[in-house]
Amino acid sequence: MGSIQLNAEHTFPIRIFYEDTDMAGIVYYANYLRYIERARSDIVEQMGLDQRAMREADVVFVVTRVEADYLGSARFGDRLEVRTTHEPKGAVRWLFDQDVYLDDTLIFRAKVTAVCMNTAGKPTRLPAKLRLMLQEPSQ
Repeated sequence: MGSIQLNAEHTFPIRIFYEDTDMAGIVYYANYLRYIERARSDIVEQMGLDQRAMREADVVFVVTRVEADYLGSARFGDRLEVRTTHEPKGAVRWLFDQDVYLDDTLIFRAKVTAVCMNTAGKPTRLPAKLRLMLQEPSQ
């Protein structure tokens, strides 16, 4: 199985390219959503889940809610780090807390809810492998 554990922080590096910036030379606000998406995709991959195989089995992840706070800015050439913690919520939801840092300064924070659905848009249970990996250890 993958190397991601419940309540463990996942880190994902981002390098800012010129194309990421707006006319003012700072990162365009919508790009932060792309960066945190990449981090979530990396988590899924590190957990050993094959999203192509899931889709063939009629199971996909859909983001249903994003709550974001823009606290600072980044510029061309900066190197950022996305730090993510996550946990299951019920049978179909997966919650993510994602912070983006420039050096040691928090510049973006998001709370993301992803829901497991079939390709017809109906909620379905998180894959069994994922549920097992995300279970809290018994006490």
